[in-house]
Amino acid sequence: MAGFQEETIMAALLITAEALIKASSVYLVSVLYIKWRGSINARIHKLYFTDLVYYDVNTSGKIDNPDQRITQNLDRMCHNFSQIFAPIIIAPFTIAYYLYKSVESTSYIGPVGVLCFFLVATVINKVLMSPVVNFVFKRQEMEGNYRFKHMLLRTNAESAAFYRSGEIEKFYTDQRLHRLLKTQHSLILRQYPLNFSVNLFDYLGSVLSYILLAFPIFHGDYDSKSPADFSSLISANSFVIMYLINCFTRLIDLSVKAAEVAGNAHRVGELIEELQKIKDKQRTLNYDKDIRPSTPPSDQVELTDINIDSRMTQKALTVTELTYGPPKSCDILCKNLTFQLEAGVNILVTGDSGCGKSSLLRVIAGLWPSTHGSVKFHEAVNPSKILFLPQKPYFTDGTLKQQVIYPLKEMDYGSVSMDDESIHQYMELTGLQKLTDRSLGLENYCCNDWYQELSPGEMQRLSFVRLFFHQPRFAVLDEATSQIGVDLERVLYGKCRELGITVMSVGHRESLRQFHQLELRLQGRGNWTIQPITDSLTSS
Repeated sequence: MAGFQEETIMAALLITAEALIKASSVYLVSVLYIKWRGSINARIHKLYFTDLVYYDVNTSGKIDNPDQRITQNLDRMCHNFSQIFAPIIIAPFTIAYYLYKSVESTSYIGPVGVLCFFLVATVINKVLMSPVVNFVFKRQEMEGNYRFKHMLLRTNAESAAFYRSGEIEKFYTDQRLHRLLKTQHSLILRQYPLNFSVNLFDYLGSVLSYILLAFPIFHGDYDSKSPADFSSLISANSFVIMYLINCFTRLIDLSVKAAEVAGNAHRVGELIEELQKIKDKQRTLNYDKDIRPSTPPSDQVELTDINIDSRMTQKALTVTELTYGPPKSCDILCKNLTFQLEAGVNILVTGDSGCGKSSLLRVIAGLWPSTHGSVKFHEAVNPSKILFLPQKPYFTDGTLKQQVIYPLKEMDYGSVSMDDESIHQYMELTGLQKLTDRSLGLENYCCNDWYQELSPGEMQRLSFVRLFFHQPRFAVLDEATSQIGVDLERVLYGKCRELGITVMSVGHRESLRQFHQLELRLQGRGNWTIQPITDSLTSS
């Protein structure tokens, strides 16, 4: 009875220890997954958000679905690798132990036979795994394209609804779904021989154990044993060899999951390489080339012809013989453009649609490369010096106050000489007091998608609140008042003048002329003119 109790207690302790070890193993694997994902994500984010790398990688078209690679592919890679990591780490110890035991039972024949078996299985599975890796890569690409189509419709649901475009969107979305399912079917066809090979070697392992035991038996090594001892010895030795084979076949079983890891790792690695290339390329770009202006004198405008405050002589940027066109295109939008943005002299950029007005701002901002010439900044491009208001306003997730102080963080807010009362005044000036009420104040409502909350006019007005908050010395506005009434437009430009903000505006409205002193007109086919605006409110 005492012996039974001891055995029961020992069994319970062993079971508890085994459960604790397995739970700890799962915990450690999960921690490794989190650490790996965090570490790799941090490296990718450091590259991705450096300068304009995120812009180039999303617009170049060389890498499909960068967002999917950063989120989904990296997650699957780290998760699947964490699942195969523990067996790979433990395998050498168990294999070494059972190799030693099998040498004792079958001499060198057992270990050599098992190793040859494993090598053959590994080579065959490696050959079968290569096409699987390629199609895992393609499947993830198709998944990203399919998801992007749904995201595109979600983002533009209202515009699509006006067109009653449900039927056509279903057609295009079904096309992407069909391509995805076709790729998945091709993948499982490639996985079929790999799964067959994995299962074949699993079952061949049990046969191999008896083949390896047959050598010492038929060699007569056990002839001196009694039937009982012989049976016991065969049972013990077969267990050792079968467990050794099992250690190897468990590694072989990881082939399918390893193929998934390799496919996702390929996509993540490809992204990191491209991000590094873009970062290195941007380091070599130099927008301050020393090029002597050669624009004919007749095209030059002397700033002495314009009535400006003599104290305001600071320059924001100088454009010298700039020639540019769309990337990856031979078309020239503007040729040998030369001008400067100087404090107190507002410039209005005009021209027909498609002549290169917004393209000029992209080149100035460094988003597009120039064919020839240079853009030299005399001020840093930051919210307190030079601020761009793009044609499509950008709003991040967060509170209304975070939209106003963007691109500063909340923790930086204390360094800016502006309180909430001033923000409220600017909200009232732009006619957004109802938005403040709707948002329950500046910091009480956190929105994940302000594009669904705001109308186009509200977006542009909120962008001006952001501009007034930062009070930069210079602002570059791309169609910034196209959704705003003429009366409010006059108020906004008047406030810019009051705050000492010199603006360079792109626009079509005739009403914009009165707020600017120079007109830069892009005429198409590379031609341009720049001349004073005689009917400007500030030219006299």
